[in-house]
Amino acid sequence: MTHGAEGIETDLHLTKDGVPVIIHDETLHRTTNGTGQVADYTLAELRQFRLPNGECIPTLADFLQLVGTAPVQLNLEFKTDVERYPGIEETVLPLVKEAPLAKPVIFSSFNLVSLLVAQSIDPGFEYCYLTDRDLKDPDAFCQEYQLAGIHPHHYLAGATVPQRIWTVNDPAVQADLFRRGVAGIFTDDFERAQQVREEWL
Repeated sequence: MTHGAEGIETDLHLTKDGVPVIIHDETLHRTTNGTGQVADYTLAELRQFRLPNGECIPTLADFLQLVGTAPVQLNLEFKTDVERYPGIEETVLPLVKEAPLAKPVIFSSFNLVSLLVAQSIDPGFEYCYLTDRDLKDPDAFCQEYQLAGIHPHHYLAGATVPQRIWTVNDPAVQADLFRRGVAGIFTDDFERAQQVREEWL
């Protein structure tokens, strides 16, 4: 946010005692000094582990407080494609709805069921389907499931619904996507992506 990011994407998991936390994987070993599954620990137990920068795994509440009213759009991914985390949607949605965020939140997931559950709880948010496969008719798919858009691994020609492509670090590919008018891209180097967009728009 300090460097002018327009949006932040992050992943949601659920602790053993039902607290939403921010971490990329279902397991701990790759991004912390812990081992095992996130779902097997209570929040208090997770607090003993450290990220590479020495900090604890943040909760969603911590994250929302940090973001505050900053002018950034959040994309929160329900990481329910491997670990289902029963009840995560019912827990997360009220927390986000009560937060005084400046911009609307987008929820995404590879798990369509998770999006549909969330949608049934609160249809007021934007829900987008994450996918690494070709959809034969993205527009019809989104219409059938009342989704706001798709987040594919590569650009899907012919789709008129909003597309946000992941994860795009090649400047040439970024430039091509910006020219095509995609709704957004996910990247590990947003400062470089901003430069590319300014050059091509």
